[in-house]
Amino acid sequence: MAFAGLLAAALLGPAFDRRSLAVVLAVVAFPDLDSFVALIVTPGHRTVFHNVWIPVVAAAAIYADTRVRERSILRTRWGDRGVRVAWVAVACYLAAHLGLDLADGVINLFWPVYDQFYALRGSIELSDQRGIVQTFVEFDGLVPSLQGFGTAEEVQITTGVDPGEGTSERLFPIVRAGWQLVILVTGTLVVAARLWSSGADAQS
Repeated sequence: MAFAGLLAAALLGPAFDRRSLAVVLAVVAFPDLDSFVALIVTPGHRTVFHNVWIPVVAAAAIYADTRVRERSILRTRWGDRGVRVAWVAVACYLAAHLGLDLADGVINLFWPVYDQFYALRGSIELSDQRGIVQTFVEFDGLVPSLQGFGTAEEVQITTGVDPGEGTSERLFPIVRAGWQLVILVTGTLVVAARLWSSGADAQS
Protein backbone atom coordinates (compact mmCIF):
# COMPACT_ATOMS: atom_id res chain seq x y z
CA MET A 1 0.00 0.00 0.00
CA ALA A 2 2.88 2.37 0.79
CA PHE A 3 4.47 1.69 -2.60
CA ALA A 4 1.11 2.21 -4.31
CA GLY A 5 0.73 5.53 -2.47
CA LEU A 6 4.20 6.55 -3.63
CA LEU A 7 3.33 5.69 -7.24
CA ALA A 8 -0.02 7.47 -6.98
CA ALA A 9 1.67 10.60 -5.62
CA ALA A 10 4.05 10.53 -8.58
CA LEU A 11 1.64 9.56 -11.37
CA LEU A 12 -1.71 11.17 -10.56
CA GLY A 13 -0.42 14.71 -11.01
CA PRO A 14 -3.23 17.27 -10.58
CA ALA A 15 -5.74 14.44 -10.09
CA PHE A 16 -4.13 13.53 -6.73
CA ASP A 17 -6.42 14.00 -3.74
CA ARG A 18 -7.93 11.87 -0.96
CA ARG A 19 -10.61 10.42 -3.22
CA SER A 20 -8.31 9.40 -6.08
CA LEU A 21 -5.79 8.01 -3.58
CA ALA A 22 -8.56 5.96 -1.93
CA VAL A 23 -9.56 4.54 -5.33
CA VAL A 24 -5.99 3.50 -6.14
CA LEU A 25 -5.41 1.96 -2.69
CA ALA A 26 -8.72 0.06 -2.83
CA VAL A 27 -7.78 -1.38 -6.24
CA VAL A 28 -4.32 -2.37 -4.94
CA ALA A 29 -5.82 -4.02 -1.83
CA PHE A 30 -8.36 -6.00 -3.91
CA PRO A 31 -6.10 -8.95 -4.91
CA ASP A 32 -5.71 -10.07 -1.29
CA LEU A 33 -9.42 -10.82 -1.13
CA ASP A 34 -8.49 -14.16 -2.67
CA SER A 35 -7.31 -15.08 0.86
CA PHE A 36 -11.01 -15.58 1.63
CA VAL A 37 -11.53 -17.57 -1.57
CA ALA A 38 -8.86 -19.98 -0.28
CA LEU A 39 -11.16 -20.88 2.61
CA ILE A 40 -13.70 -22.28 0.15
CA VAL A 41 -11.82 -23.63 -2.89
CA THR A 42 -8.25 -24.77 -3.63
CA PRO A 43 -7.23 -22.16 -6.22
CA GLY A 44 -7.23 -19.36 -3.66
CA HIS A 45 -4.62 -16.95 -2.33
CA ARG A 46 -2.03 -15.63 -4.78
CA THR A 47 -4.06 -17.25 -7.59
CA VAL A 48 -7.62 -16.04 -8.23
CA PHE A 49 -6.91 -12.28 -8.10
CA HIS A 50 -3.12 -12.42 -8.41
CA ASN A 51 -2.94 -13.28 -12.10
CA VAL A 52 -1.88 -11.05 -14.98
CA TRP A 53 -5.24 -11.32 -16.76
CA ILE A 54 -7.09 -8.94 -14.41
CA PRO A 55 -4.91 -5.88 -15.15
CA VAL A 56 -4.68 -6.87 -18.83
CA VAL A 57 -8.49 -7.04 -19.17
CA ALA A 58 -8.89 -3.81 -17.16
CA ALA A 59 -6.35 -2.00 -19.35
CA ALA A 60 -8.05 -3.29 -22.52
CA ALA A 61 -11.44 -2.11 -21.22
CA ILE A 62 -10.11 1.37 -20.40
CA TYR A 63 -8.41 1.60 -23.79
CA ALA A 64 -11.52 0.45 -25.64
CA ASP A 65 -13.72 2.87 -23.70
CA THR A 66 -11.47 5.91 -24.13
CA ARG A 67 -9.96 5.28 -27.59
CA VAL A 68 -12.29 2.99 -29.55
CA ARG A 69 -15.80 3.94 -28.44
CA GLU A 70 -17.29 7.04 -29.99
CA ARG A 71 -18.32 8.29 -26.56
CA SER A 72 -16.34 7.25 -23.49
CA ILE A 73 -18.42 6.26 -20.46
CA LEU A 74 -15.46 6.89 -18.15
CA ARG A 75 -14.66 10.31 -19.59
CA THR A 76 -18.33 11.36 -19.75
CA ARG A 77 -18.87 10.56 -16.09
CA TRP A 78 -15.55 11.57 -14.49
CA GLY A 79 -13.71 13.54 -17.18
CA ASP A 80 -10.01 13.27 -17.97
CA ARG A 81 -9.34 13.02 -14.22
CA GLY A 82 -11.27 9.73 -14.06
CA VAL A 83 -9.34 8.32 -17.03
CA ARG A 84 -6.03 9.19 -15.37
CA VAL A 85 -7.09 7.64 -12.04
CA ALA A 86 -8.18 4.46 -13.86
CA TRP A 87 -4.84 4.09 -15.68
CA VAL A 88 -2.85 4.77 -12.49
CA ALA A 89 -4.96 2.24 -10.56
CA VAL A 90 -4.21 -0.47 -13.15
CA ALA A 91 -0.49 0.39 -13.15
CA CYS A 92 -0.40 0.23 -9.35
CA TYR A 93 -2.32 -3.09 -9.34
CA LEU A 94 0.35 -4.51 -11.62
CA ALA A 95 3.47 -2.97 -10.05
CA ALA A 96 2.65 -2.41 -6.38
CA HIS A 97 0.77 -5.64 -5.76
CA LEU A 98 1.48 -8.29 -8.38
CA GLY A 99 5.03 -7.06 -8.98
CA LEU A 100 6.03 -7.00 -5.31
CA ASP A 101 4.34 -10.35 -4.59
CA LEU A 102 6.16 -11.87 -7.57
CA ALA A 103 9.48 -10.43 -6.38
CA ASP A 104 9.08 -11.25 -2.69
CA GLY A 105 7.04 -14.47 -2.86
CA VAL A 106 5.18 -16.51 -5.46
CA ILE A 107 2.04 -15.87 -7.52
CA ASN A 108 0.05 -18.00 -9.97
CA LEU A 109 0.77 -15.51 -12.75
CA PHE A 110 -1.17 -17.03 -15.68
CA TRP A 111 -3.99 -18.84 -13.83
CA PRO A 112 -6.50 -20.13 -14.98
CA VAL A 113 -4.95 -20.42 -18.47
CA TYR A 114 -1.84 -22.06 -17.03
CA ASP A 115 -1.65 -23.25 -13.41
CA GLN A 116 1.88 -22.61 -12.13
CA PHE A 117 3.27 -20.44 -9.32
CA TYR A 118 6.20 -18.22 -10.30
CA ALA A 119 8.75 -16.10 -8.45
CA LEU A 120 11.04 -13.38 -9.70
CA ARG A 121 14.28 -14.29 -7.92
CA GLY A 122 17.81 -13.72 -9.06
CA SER A 123 20.38 -11.03 -9.64
CA ILE A 124 21.92 -8.84 -12.33
CA GLU A 125 25.68 -8.43 -12.21
CA LEU A 126 28.38 -6.87 -14.35
CA SER A 127 31.31 -9.22 -14.77
CA ASP A 128 34.68 -8.20 -16.14
CA GLN A 129 34.87 -11.63 -17.81
CA ARG A 130 31.28 -12.51 -18.71
CA GLY A 131 29.71 -9.09 -19.25
CA ILE A 132 26.17 -8.57 -17.95
CA VAL A 133 24.92 -11.67 -16.13
CA GLN A 134 21.28 -12.06 -15.08
CA THR A 135 19.68 -14.99 -13.29
CA PHE A 136 16.04 -13.85 -13.10
CA VAL A 137 14.95 -15.54 -16.34
CA GLU A 138 16.43 -18.77 -17.63
CA PHE A 139 16.49 -19.61 -21.32
CA ASP A 140 15.81 -23.02 -22.83
CA GLY A 141 17.21 -22.23 -26.26
CA LEU A 142 15.39 -19.01 -27.20
CA VAL A 143 12.42 -19.64 -24.88
CA PRO A 144 12.51 -17.61 -21.62
CA SER A 145 11.18 -19.20 -18.42
CA LEU A 146 10.65 -17.94 -14.88
CA GLN A 147 11.24 -20.16 -11.86
CA GLY A 148 8.17 -22.37 -11.37
CA PHE A 149 7.17 -23.66 -7.93
CA GLY A 150 4.15 -25.91 -8.51
CA THR A 151 0.42 -25.74 -9.17
CA ALA A 152 -2.46 -24.51 -7.00
CA GLU A 153 -2.91 -28.08 -5.75
CA GLU A 154 0.76 -28.33 -4.73
CA VAL A 155 1.48 -24.90 -3.23
CA GLN A 156 -0.20 -23.62 -0.07
CA ILE A 157 0.16 -19.94 0.76
CA THR A 158 -0.59 -19.24 4.42
CA THR A 159 -2.18 -15.94 5.47
CA GLY A 160 -3.71 -14.37 8.53
CA VAL A 161 -7.09 -15.40 7.12
CA ASP A 162 -5.97 -18.99 6.43
CA PRO A 163 -2.96 -19.86 8.65
CA GLY A 164 -2.89 -23.46 7.45
CA GLU A 165 -3.07 -26.69 9.38
CA GLY A 166 -1.14 -27.22 12.60
CA THR A 167 -1.19 -23.62 13.85
CA SER A 168 -3.74 -21.36 15.49
CA GLU A 169 -1.64 -18.18 15.25
CA ARG A 170 -2.85 -15.70 12.66
CA LEU A 171 -0.09 -13.44 11.33
CA PHE A 172 -0.80 -10.39 9.18
CA PRO A 173 2.69 -9.29 8.03
CA ILE A 174 3.46 -5.58 7.86
CA VAL A 175 7.26 -5.47 7.52
CA ARG A 176 9.52 -8.51 7.06
CA ALA A 177 12.66 -6.91 5.61
CA GLY A 178 14.62 -3.68 5.77
CA TRP A 179 13.72 -2.66 2.21
CA GLN A 180 10.02 -3.03 3.08
CA LEU A 181 10.47 -0.70 6.06
CA VAL A 182 12.16 1.87 3.80
CA ILE A 183 9.25 1.74 1.33
CA LEU A 184 6.68 1.88 4.15
CA VAL A 185 8.23 4.98 5.77
CA THR A 186 9.05 6.72 2.47
CA GLY A 187 5.67 6.01 0.88
CA THR A 188 3.76 7.11 3.97
CA LEU A 189 5.74 10.36 4.30
CA VAL A 190 5.44 11.20 0.58
CA VAL A 191 1.68 10.57 0.54
CA ALA A 192 1.20 12.62 3.73
CA ALA A 193 3.26 15.48 2.28
CA ARG A 194 1.38 15.35 -1.01
CA LEU A 195 -2.01 15.34 0.76
CA TRP A 196 -0.92 18.26 2.94
CA SER A 197 0.36 20.13 -0.11
CA SER A 198 -2.82 19.56 -2.13
CA GLY A 199 -4.90 20.65 0.87
CA ALA A 200 -2.82 23.81 1.23
CA ASP A 201 -3.14 24.52 -2.49
CA ALA A 202 -6.93 24.13 -2.31
CA GLN A 203 -7.14 26.67 0.55
CA SER A 204 -5.00 29.31 -1.18
